[in-house]
Amino acid sequence: MRITARLIVALAIAATLVAAGSTFFQARQEKRGLLDDLNRRGEILSQTFGDLVQSALESGSRRRLEDVVKKYGSHGRLNGIAVFNAEDKPLAFTPALSGEIAALEQTVKRALAQQSPADAVLGSPDGDFHAYVTPLAPNRGLVGALAVVHDASYIKVRIDELWKNNFLRLLIEVFIISLVTLWIVRWNIMSPLDDLTDWMRKTRAGEPAAAPPLPKGLQPLAAEASFLAESLAEARAVAEEEAHLRHKAASLWTAERLKEHVKATLEGRPIFVVANREPYMHVRKGGKVEVLTPASGLVTGIEPILLACGGVWVAHGAGDADQESADAHGRIAVPPESPQYTLRRVWLTKEEEEGYYYGFANEGLWPLCHIAYTRPQFKASDWNYYQVANQKFADALIEEMAGVREPCVLIQDYHFALLPKLIKKKRPDARVALFWHIPWPNPEAFAVCPWQREILEGMIAADIVGFHIQFHCNNFLETVDRTMECRIDWERFAVRRGGHSAGVRPYPISVAFPNPVAAKPNPGAAELLRREGLKAEFMGIGIDRIDYTKGLLERFSGIERFLEKYPQYRGRFTFVQIAAPSRTRIKRYRDLQEELESEAKRINAKFAAKDYAAIVLMASHHNHADIEPYYKAANLCMVTSLHDGMNLVAKEFIASRDEENGVLILSRFTGASRELRDALIVNPYDFEQTADAIARAIEMSPEEQTARMVAMRAMVREHNVYAWAARLIDGLAQIRLSPSQEFKA
Repeated sequence: MRITARLIVALAIAATLVAAGSTFFQARQEKRGLLDDLNRRGEILSQTFGDLVQSALESGSRRRLEDVVKKYGSHGRLNGIAVFNAEDKPLAFTPALSGEIAALEQTVKRALAQQSPADAVLGSPDGDFHAYVTPLAPNRGLVGALAVVHDASYIKVRIDELWKNNFLRLLIEVFIISLVTLWIVRWNIMSPLDDLTDWMRKTRAGEPAAAPPLPKGLQPLAAEASFLAESLAEARAVAEEEAHLRHKAASLWTAERLKEHVKATLEGRPIFVVANREPYMHVRKGGKVEVLTPASGLVTGIEPILLACGGVWVAHGAGDADQESADAHGRIAVPPESPQYTLRRVWLTKEEEEGYYYGFANEGLWPLCHIAYTRPQFKASDWNYYQVANQKFADALIEEMAGVREPCVLIQDYHFALLPKLIKKKRPDARVALFWHIPWPNPEAFAVCPWQREILEGMIAADIVGFHIQFHCNNFLETVDRTMECRIDWERFAVRRGGHSAGVRPYPISVAFPNPVAAKPNPGAAELLRREGLKAEFMGIGIDRIDYTKGLLERFSGIERFLEKYPQYRGRFTFVQIAAPSRTRIKRYRDLQEELESEAKRINAKFAAKDYAAIVLMASHHNHADIEPYYKAANLCMVTSLHDGMNLVAKEFIASRDEENGVLILSRFTGASRELRDALIVNPYDFEQTADAIARAIEMSPEEQTARMVAMRAMVREHNVYAWAARLIDGLAQIRLSPSQEFKA
């Protein structure tokens, strides 16, 4: 419809321009003809009684002159006549011209000065009039001038009618053209293309379908589409066969291998993912609805699983156009360009979102689990909203699982500590894994939470409770042991309570590898900095949400110390910090963004130089396509979290380095530091160590860079997100359900 509308609008504009142009020239020609007619009338009348007026002037009798004017002043279409002396002063005129005499003076002066007739269209309160002025006795010495005045207002009326009639004719023409165009485009172009699009969508999804017949003019397109479909079918068959063989040989995990593995393990049953953040958000911008991909490590880690295996993602619909973009049940197929799974949106009121998400989850649990880099706040009202929100998600998930035998549920993160218990209560046959993406503190720290017992009861109702590293598993088991009456099986790392067993396992999450975006052309560091109006020989990057746990202020201090300690790199090293604003309704996060902006300005002022900035702070949301060029072009990447469960930025950087160069500077307080041993590991609180690490990264030889990067890429390749998902799903599939947990439709 957009193409049809654009075509009709283009035709309408073209028709309007043509009609307006032709009407303009037609109106100008019509006006010229009418004025010529008035000039001829004026000339004839001047010759008719000009001699009488001249004779009356020469006689010197004013009465005789007035009689002549009175006798001939109302002739035909005349408004009147006026007689002027040689000094352009009026001597006699038709009474009807009393209001026009002053306007005639300039035309009379022109005629007397050039001693030849002059004409003009003049305006008056009564309308336009035409004046034809003839000098009298120019050969025997001027004695005066005769002005013949006609009504000219009808000229404007005639021109207006011409424009009006042509405009009405244009409207009729545009209407007929639009109808004909709409019919031609709809039945001869758009309808066949819609059929072709539907066929290609089915072909891409692996559904057998016959190619639709197309008009003769579209046959080349049909031929190319058929060829593409055949190639796609062949490629899919080869990929599935390769995945099948790899699955048998236990080779590297890929999307296709995971798909085959899940299909065999779950016997075709879908996967259900619950996460607060949705992978695709619909928002209004400039009167249009756009699809955004929120910046989130969770989305980066989880979506490849559903893209590979299909299923349902249950999430909070936070976009201002989310509700109108989904169906009546809150469902929408995603990704928009190539749907692979279903996104089910849950609607929360503003008060529920404030209490559950911004309140209890992010002002309570988040700082608590990160060892309180800001003081955790626990309010009874927030806890109530947290329970309400968990119940809403449970209701939506149970609705989605209706009719599915032994559903496999992957619950994500600290927003849903109560959800496993709510799900098991309604669907005891469900196999539930709760993955906690953030650290778990020691028992003493977690005891701060007033509702620690309710949270732990909700969590251990899951069949598997997963963390990134073993240390967090140990902390969790110790917390449960000190808080609840249950048996901790330290040999098998499980919590046993009331006949139910919850396994507690480390599942270090990763990213998709190989990186599908890495093969695209890269503009390079010089070009990326040039876009910011800067020049530098070396570029470092940081990709983070604006959060006090990410160590951004400490990172800036380390960069400042580097430029102080190694002055030879002033003007040569620029650090680009891409920082997505996060949780801006919470004051601590707003204050942090202001601190970052202030600190960047201070450091830049300290090392100011022409076309140079030490730090480029890009505090805005960026999608993966925007970030990828920075990953590939940077000499080094800094991940300096003060406390992090994993931090996928480190692994995304590794996956993007297809040229196997560059250096990763990594905080020892991240889960990733346990795996990426060939990174330069630093204590982000030690600014001297951070400064030395930056210098070492810049000066590291290409051979050492390659050796380190090859080792880290091998680790990320082998332990990618598909391997992570396979381990988690295998763990769920191995769980034995008791007879009381059997599925009942």
